[in-house]
Amino acid sequence: MPRTAPEVHADLVLEPRDVTFDWSGLPLHWIPDEPLATHTINVLHLLLPEGERWFIKVFKDALPLITDEQLREEVLGFIGQESIHAEAHQEVLDHLLAQGLDPRPYVRQIAWLFQRVLGEKPKLGPRQRRENIIERVAFVAAIEHFTAFLGNWALNSPGLDRAEADPTMLDLLRWHGAEEVEHRSVAFDLMTHLDPGYLRRVRGMAVSGPLLVHLWVRGVRFLLAADPTLDGRLVPTWREALDISRRGLLPEPMASLRSGLRYLRRGYHPTQEGSSAQALSYLASSPAARAAAR
Repeated sequence: MPRTAPEVHADLVLEPRDVTFDWSGLPLHWIPDEPLATHTINVLHLLLPEGERWFIKVFKDALPLITDEQLREEVLGFIGQESIHAEAHQEVLDHLLAQGLDPRPYVRQIAWLFQRVLGEKPKLGPRQRRENIIERVAFVAAIEHFTAFLGNWALNSPGLDRAEADPTMLDLLRWHGAEEVEHRSVAFDLMTHLDPGYLRRVRGMAVSGPLLVHLWVRGVRFLLAADPTLDGRLVPTWREALDISRRGLLPEPMASLRSGLRYLRRGYHPTQEGSSAQALSYLASSPAARAAAR
């Protein structure tokens, strides 16, 4: 079925916003008295630097296969935005290390996963290499679906404001979330440009969805165990995570699941998720984005 993107989305020109953040005043538990909620969201900082560098490598590999000039420009804009995202989250990891929480053991495992397991395979012939690139693009498209879901949640999460979460971290999450909503269709459109088949989309989600859940659970457990202020006393449970989500500090697990299922509908397109107008509105008011524009 043909898909028509909303006009505000079709007119978008993706460009990197060279933002900077001052982390010198960020407390270890930046949601006050909520270490589990804090570290559940902090898993983003563990996954995204290496993950987004991998996205960039995959999309650079895919550039020679693109025959649509507008899509090529969108992919280049996506690459520029993802590069800045990776650096912004890397700065948070450096800040955590300075506060006595060493993220490097977990990050090394993530780097191995993206570089060795999901990276480009050596000694492939031209046809096999093309197939490998398209398969990795499908993985990126599925992951980008969830990053857009999380971005949309961050833009619509008043619970974090009520909990008096650190404003600099909120700006990072909402600036990044707004750009994820802004470019939410690029990976999907690239995948369908290279392979319009439905099975490719299903396979991408079948691999990426469970992998993300596994990595997130392991990341939460790692951060709670590595937190020097907790001494290993806090053991996460699904019941507590559900309670926190009901208070608006985390996305609701069932909403995440429903979002993944929507991705599998045959007529689905990412522009059906979130609002480009809302994303652009936040980017016009974000302290970091406004400073970058100046």
